[in-house]
Amino acid sequence: MKVILNVDVKSLGEEGDVKNVANGYARNFLLPRNLAVPYNEATVLMFEARKAEIEARKEQKRKDSASLKEKLEGTTVEIVMPAGANGKLFGAVSANVISEALAKLGFEIERKRIDIPGSAIKSVGNYKAVIKLYEAQTAEVHVVVKAQEVEETKAAKPAKNSKPKAEKPAEKPAEAAESAPAETTEEAAN
Repeated sequence: MKVILNVDVKSLGEEGDVKNVANGYARNFLLPRNLAVPYNEATVLMFEARKAEIEARKEQKRKDSASLKEKLEGTTVEIVMPAGANGKLFGAVSANVISEALAKLGFEIERKRIDIPGSAIKSVGNYKAVIKLYEAQTAEVHVVVKAQEVEETKAAKPAKNSKPKAEKPAEKPAEAAESAPAETTEEAAN
């Protein structure tokens, strides 16, 4: 089925694009959500009238992504994680971790748009992550992974089994002995 997109749809196209999609996808997803309209003479005329407006929005998105690219490429993201003596991380730096670090710096980037070589960073060092922007534009962000300084003071930690046991079990037999004679006297009275 041929449709014209009303809005940008991820992995399909942008507003105003004419796409050929499966009938079920159009009927069950695109049309009910008003993401697309069927391709016919009336809708083509409607989109021809809106063409200048759509192109203006696309141009604004291109400008925004170009300025974002400049800001991102001048940014270095520092991530501190616990690591072993050989520099291997306890865990990994994923796209989600980089997205959170960028959010702290003021950039709202979805984790799905961040591409890390090898899918995750597993050791201390300097890396580059690629961020997909609008259309084919990408930005490279410098990621510095540092080892977290961990002080190991085993002597300061108490041993798990060093707690003294409570003396309540010793008190229970005494309480039981005291209550037992009271019960026998009551039984004797009956």
